[in-house]
Amino acid sequence: MTTRVRGVLLDLDGTLVESNDAHAHAWERALTEGGFTVTFDQVRPLIGMGGDKLLPEVCGLDAESSKGKAVSKRRREIFLKEYLPLLRATPGTAELLRALKASGLKLAVASSAEKAELDPLMKLCGADKVVETATGSDDAEGSKPDPDIIHAALKRVGLPADAAVLLGDTPYDVEAARRAGVQVIAVRCGGWADAELNADAVYADPRELLDHFKRTGSLL
Repeated sequence: MTTRVRGVLLDLDGTLVESNDAHAHAWERALTEGGFTVTFDQVRPLIGMGGDKLLPEVCGLDAESSKGKAVSKRRREIFLKEYLPLLRATPGTAELLRALKASGLKLAVASSAEKAELDPLMKLCGADKVVETATGSDDAEGSKPDPDIIHAALKRVGLPADAAVLLGDTPYDVEAARRAGVQVIAVRCGGWADAELNADAVYADPRELLDHFKRTGSLL
């Protein structure tokens, strides 16, 4: 690296909150209600990319069509009402966030979540108490794996790409970070294996990353 890491960009779903399966179930139900034959196993590997990319990938539906918007709206309703109240933070999340903040690192959420989901997810894992800013799908033209959300978070937190690292859990996080010129740390708790993630460093979950950080003073 040419610049010391001064900030961490944080993904939410699957990284700080155990929500990937819930999102997949919500999409499956919304699509089934909309008349599409889609299984959980078809949707689950796509969780982590924006809904605008997931819909055409899983069933060929244009997210901007009236049908696409209706399915997306229904998915959001199902997720917020039926799944969000049951979710919990990934192991070690609260402690990791406090440790990163106490070390002087700037923290910013960089998520593909919509505003309606972004705020409650942040509160659930305690990110709302430590982050300086948060960007979601409403703040960027292209969703992950496009790098737009990463660029937006960097701009908000006032850091160049080589002074930040992204903490994520999917190949889509890794690709977005790579395309933005940001190093990336991945956690396996989102459901992907090391080879699929291909990140600069991989840990089991935020707790293991916290142990490493305490022991070495480094995230990588």
